[in-house]
Amino acid sequence: MCGIAGIITNNARNYQNEIQGMTDAIAYRGPDSSHHEFYDNAALGHRRLSIIDLSENGKQPMFSSTNKECIVLNGEIYGYSEIKDQYSDYPYRGSSDTEVILAMYQKKGKSLIHDLPGMFAFAIWDEEKQELFCARDRFGEKPFYYTIGKNGEFIFASEIKAILASGLIKPEIDQAQIAYYLKNGYIHPHKTIYKNIFNLKPAHTLVFKNGKAETKPYWTIPAETSTLSMDESIEKFKHLLDTAIKKQLVADVPVGSFLSGGLDSSTIVAVASKYKENIKTLVYGYESGDLNEMPYAQAIADKYKTDHHILLDKKQKISETLQEVYSYMDEPLMDSSLLPTHLIFKEASKDLKVILSGDVGDELFGGYTFYKYNIDLSQKGFYPEYLSKMILLAGKFRDVGSERRVRAEYKDTIDYHQNKVRNYFSVAEIRKLGITDEIPGQDFSFKPTNEDYNDLMRIDLEKYVPGNMLLKGDRTSMYNSVEVRIPFLDIDFAEFCIQMPWQYKVNSTEDKIILRKAYSQAWTEEIAVRKKNGFGASVTEWFKEPDLQNLSKELLENKDSYIFKFLDFNEVQKKLNRHHQHWSLLILALWFQNNKNHLQ
Repeated sequence: MCGIAGIITNNARNYQNEIQGMTDAIAYRGPDSSHHEFYDNAALGHRRLSIIDLSENGKQPMFSSTNKECIVLNGEIYGYSEIKDQYSDYPYRGSSDTEVILAMYQKKGKSLIHDLPGMFAFAIWDEEKQELFCARDRFGEKPFYYTIGKNGEFIFASEIKAILASGLIKPEIDQAQIAYYLKNGYIHPHKTIYKNIFNLKPAHTLVFKNGKAETKPYWTIPAETSTLSMDESIEKFKHLLDTAIKKQLVADVPVGSFLSGGLDSSTIVAVASKYKENIKTLVYGYESGDLNEMPYAQAIADKYKTDHHILLDKKQKISETLQEVYSYMDEPLMDSSLLPTHLIFKEASKDLKVILSGDVGDELFGGYTFYKYNIDLSQKGFYPEYLSKMILLAGKFRDVGSERRVRAEYKDTIDYHQNKVRNYFSVAEIRKLGITDEIPGQDFSFKPTNEDYNDLMRIDLEKYVPGNMLLKGDRTSMYNSVEVRIPFLDIDFAEFCIQMPWQYKVNSTEDKIILRKAYSQAWTEEIAVRKKNGFGASVTEWFKEPDLQNLSKELLENKDSYIFKFLDFNEVQKKLNRHHQHWSLLILALWFQNNKNHLQ
């Protein structure tokens, strides 16, 4: 796990200061070493967090055996040893997964991407072809940003701040992304907040040659449905997850696991404990209230005899933590779990370089309450347009019931999921705030339907997961120099789960059906029956902190605050109610405050 950067341009050796500035800006992604390599027309940079092959043989940028190719990689290629055996004629110099990609490239060229598992963002400079070949993993676990500089340079990096550090581009705010953020709580997963800095889509390659960049998809999310029975599916589910976790425990440094006491993390710890004794586990604990997960996590830790650690929430430090997080976040993200995620990675970094996470289980197994609710609504039926108008009109004069109102406000399953779930500001509210740009839509790699409820989960896998969840995990982990691994996104396991019939996952009354059938014996009874808790916290409680109130006044009640170059001051004042809209605006204002120097 590392940070990568590069500049493709004529006379690239003259760009030593620029490439140095880029890698310095993301030094925390790889504190173990920094290195740069140059061709006449390519400068490549790397920051290393040593996980596999800790020797000098594993350092990057890495030349191929012929020196005609050079790679920078951020990520991990799980099961790389087995892949390496298939390319045994390559003269390997070390034992890293990076070198395996070079062996594959020499034999298969760009088509190697179809056989490459794991999480990755990489770039290979081919000196003979004078072209750069780049790729990003299927789900977007690892980031890849790029732009064209003021002199026509092609510039890429793991984070936006590294691109800005090159000094070769002046960023321009995309107001449509401000609108997208206000609606969804994060920036579009295929865009950035800047018009002139681009985000390589997950499951895409990019080739830069002769001054032109071309992107292409190499994988699409499976849209077909498995015909296996429930019993057959359970057997395969357990086998594939077992294999995934075993592969992801491979490292030349200690590996730990998050343990929230929920179904997903408890399952990962249960399986991992088969292969690693006394694994270190960590939980972020709230001292009181409904969010206290410590007893559930402790029960699993006791059951599997893990080396368990608890990080207690310190409510008096919200403002301080928020400002620390936004010292490195390149774009606004209103997810309240961003703060505890940062803190638990900070704790993990004291003893660990690699940690397993139970992320994306909800999207693969149907774990969110809104999936159940949507299915229930859909089976009852959304109202036709003429009836919807009547119900909504009646609702102005009397109570028509929240469920009937929802069935009238949204035309179908997909409309409800896209425009109600995790939406924080309506289009009308965003217009009143002063953003008139159209909110960007999204092209999915499949055609969503209202008949297959798997499509709700597929939408989240291509929208919310890369735009929010994986971005949050990558930035918070890497700022703390920790590699986070997500076993549920093992490509074989994830593809299998995506294709399972939705009835094996969720219905109007049950969630995570197959996970419960496969692993309930691995949990304690209390965990098996508990309701789902998120990893966030109550922002209403957070706003009771005096320092956070003062920060809000400074940024949102001051007409000179930079956010008011884009939003209407008087309309913003109406939203300062210490709830999610207030929090969303505070995050945006803090982000503008920290980045205004780039924009002036």
